[in-house]
Amino acid sequence: MNTRHLSYRSTLLALLGLAVFPFPGASQQPDNPVPKQAASLSGPNAQSAQQSSAPSANSPVRLTLQDTLDRARKNSVPFQAAQTDAALARQDRYQAGAALLPGITYNNQALYTQGSSIALANTTGFPVRFIANNAVHEYISQANVHETIDLAGITGFRRASAAAAVARARAEIASRGLVVTVVQSYYAVAAAQQKLETMRKAADEGDNFLKLTQDLEKGGEVAHADVIKSDLQAQERRRQFQEAQLALLNARLDLAVLIFPDFNDNFEVADDLHATITMPTLAEVQQQAAKENPDIRAALETVKAAGHDVTVARAGYLPSLSLDYWYGIDAPNFGVNSPTKVNGQSFSNLGSSASATLNIPIWNWGATQSRVKQAELRRTQTQRELSLTQRKLLAEIQSVYAEADTALNELAGLGRSAELAAESLRLTILRYKGGEATVLEVVDAQTTNAQSNAAYQDGAVRYRVALANLQTLTGVLTTP
Repeated sequence: MNTRHLSYRSTLLALLGLAVFPFPGASQQPDNPVPKQAASLSGPNAQSAQQSSAPSANSPVRLTLQDTLDRARKNSVPFQAAQTDAALARQDRYQAGAALLPGITYNNQALYTQGSSIALANTTGFPVRFIANNAVHEYISQANVHETIDLAGITGFRRASAAAAVARARAEIASRGLVVTVVQSYYAVAAAQQKLETMRKAADEGDNFLKLTQDLEKGGEVAHADVIKSDLQAQERRRQFQEAQLALLNARLDLAVLIFPDFNDNFEVADDLHATITMPTLAEVQQQAAKENPDIRAALETVKAAGHDVTVARAGYLPSLSLDYWYGIDAPNFGVNSPTKVNGQSFSNLGSSASATLNIPIWNWGATQSRVKQAELRRTQTQRELSLTQRKLLAEIQSVYAEADTALNELAGLGRSAELAAESLRLTILRYKGGEATVLEVVDAQTTNAQSNAAYQDGAVRYRVALANLQTLTGVLTTP
């Protein structure tokens, strides 16, 4: 009995031990276990799962107005052309200044001349047939320092400086014009997005109203004519929605061509179309335009350049002085020393010479006088253009400021009209449900709501463009 009891207890303890301490081979993991996540990604969904876990490489570029301006300056061909012209004018000025300084050249020349007979050489003293040359073999290797002093060169440098200033002013004009183009394109996209959303809501409202009239017709509350009218209106709203989609696409494409070098339309613009912007006063605009207007600067520098042209033409009446200095060899052998020795002593071929030439103009059949007359006519024309530019600036200040002020004043009314149109549509639909309004009133309220919202967006763009036009005069773009 005791033996049987001990055997039973031993069997029970063994079973408990197996339950608590299982065999190693039953639960031991492999040396290189596959993680559960990796194992789940080893199937056909691995690529999609990895793409979803990594940040999307096709996420749209979010652009602010300043980002758009920076990109446009890098990629706008007309703007870069103006910058190139300014850089070329700077190089012209540098070259004109360098022409006033002495130049150094090194001349190397070898001459061979047929020799004269001995009898003729003894009689005439010339060992060669051509008396202009000195020997049968003549080698020239000389450094030459040359300088020309005249009024035309000095005035030419001043004219190049004025032309460089004109090019800088025109580059500034191109920069300010680019700002207007960018602002117009940028906010055209923002307005097109708002219009698309408005048209989407209008299309949904048209569908909802169509369903409403159909339900009322089934209940015998309205005539079938109301259903037809609402159906026509719903179709019209869907067409307007499609047109809004097309308008947004075209606006985005225009902006993409302007700012991206490789045509990328995967971008979005910041929604600040209706941000509050304070307009500068007329006195501030007039003060900034008087100091910072590039059109006036360009016209003034053009007049200066024309004046320098007159001076250059008149310099044709005056003499010019040329100075030259040579150092090197002019000998019958190519070497520093002569091969001929006297009393065992060698002589150097190196030597120097200098010359000064004064050229005095005497007569050229009136060509100089004609050039002076041409330059004076050009100067007179540039003075007229300067006067016109100044008058146009005064007129543009008044006109552009009035445009911006009108756009700002109308913008508040357009916003209020959009709010009232939305409220009127809501109330009209409620009245129609109560049998107090006709279907024509609902259709008219829907049309008014869509037009009011579109006018509000256009008014906001108009105000932004007007501010951009102001900066063409002042150089300061007012932003939120």
